[in-house]
Amino acid sequence: MLESPAQILRRHGLRAKHSWGQNFLGDERALERIAAAAELKPGEPVVEIGPGLGHLTRFLLATGAQVTAVERDRDMASVLRQEIVHERLRVLEANAVQVDFAEVAGAHRVAIVGNIPYHLTSPILFRVLEQRSKISRVVLTIQKEVADRLAAEPGSRDYGLLTVVLALYFEVRALCDLPAALFHPPPKVDSAVLRLCTREKPLVEIDSEVRFLRLVKAGFAHRRKTLFNSLKSDKGLASAEQLQAALDRAGIDGIRRAETLHVTEFAALERALTATTRGDPPLAS
Repeated sequence: MLESPAQILRRHGLRAKHSWGQNFLGDERALERIAAAAELKPGEPVVEIGPGLGHLTRFLLATGAQVTAVERDRDMASVLRQEIVHERLRVLEANAVQVDFAEVAGAHRVAIVGNIPYHLTSPILFRVLEQRSKISRVVLTIQKEVADRLAAEPGSRDYGLLTVVLALYFEVRALCDLPAALFHPPPKVDSAVLRLCTREKPLVEIDSEVRFLRLVKAGFAHRRKTLFNSLKSDKGLASAEQLQAALDRAGIDGIRRAETLHVTEFAALERALTATTRGDPPLAS
């Protein structure tokens, strides 16, 4: 039976650091489910983000995987090295937002798993997006509200920028909820386990990833505005005439709002905007 986070912290004379967003998960059933969701094979490299006291680390090692635990808190890294001595574990003191996941694991492609601080969710997900060609899948414990947003369908209030961008490159699924009471200390909100499986190729073709991201950002920048008016707010994206021509070309009504567009529609709009700004003739009706 695992020791509780409170017991381990007391033994090492430490406390959870609120400013670092430290909430330690010690529930064995939840930890087992998170490790199982990663579907790790013996010998497979996995990067664990924010291992903390090593509770999830033990379950990842039990799969036979090669674990690189990236921990930015020197105190936690020291605890981890003392608590778990294992030939398939390497502890790296670093900020996960700044590392190349495959490089630190010494592999061409890696899985990513972690119970991450809520405030680092977006930076880590954007880091995952940047390195997606070297990542097979991602299993993260994050704030439930954020997990619901990332797995949302078009038309819902939760649907947003990261929902669209992640859907282009990953199959996204919220697996299960984790009540706040399972953590030490308990956070003020519940958590959820989110799994991202990297697509072999993007869900739909786009011309420019940079333009696609800028287009989606502009679309969601003013959620109460119509799509056309929201896009116009980004003066460097295109002229109003070009935006309207692109909307017409893609068959999208500009009075809709960004939250109603599926990722395939955003992609169609990005391709249409590319064609419009370079002067391609309109598609035949």
